Order: sequence, then C-alpha cells, then structure tokens
Amino acid sequence: MMPGGLSEAKPATPEVQRIADEVKPQFESKENRTYGMFTAIIYKTQVVSGINYFIKVQVSDDDYVHLRVFNSLPAENQRPSLVSFQTGKTRDDPLNYF
Repeated sequence: MMPGGLSEAKPATPEVQRIADEVKPQFESKENRTYGMFTAIIYKTQVVSGINYFIKVQVSDDDYVHLRVFNSLPAENQRPSLVSFQTGKTRDDPLNYF
C-alpha cells in the first residue's frame, strides 16, 4: 500500500475490534448516548505518521457508524484516538475517506 492512500476494505479482525472498543467511550461521549452493540464489520487503513483506521461499526440491527481512528507509531506509546465519525450509515454504504 502506498503511504497516504487508503487500503482495500477488509473484514474486521480482533485487533480492529479492540481499537473500536477503545474509542467507544470517546464516540459515546460525543454522541451523548450509549450503545449496547458496537461490532466492527470492515475496515480500511491509511499509513500516515501512524495509521488511520476507517472502521464500519454496527450499532443496532440496521444502523451503522463510520469511525476514523488514529493509532500512533508503537514507539510513541499512545492510545488510539477518535478523529472523526459519521452516523446514519447503512451496511451497504461505502467506507470512504472522511
């Protein structure tokens, strides 16, 4: 993958679910609500000075959100950070840069 470009969409892995779980409290705080379901479905990555993860997360039977999460380089020893998100998504909405 070329630095700066988005990867192809891939099925979410346990590592991607862990990242989504780590930023869930940040997302819930910004949305001012809690979510019982928070299941990572697919993801894309973008290599920057760390990695941006674009993650499609299922939050109810028919509702999805897109998260952009920055994960710094391992040497920086930082936790994943929620950069941006999009709500009102469906299972079929493409996961694009935002």
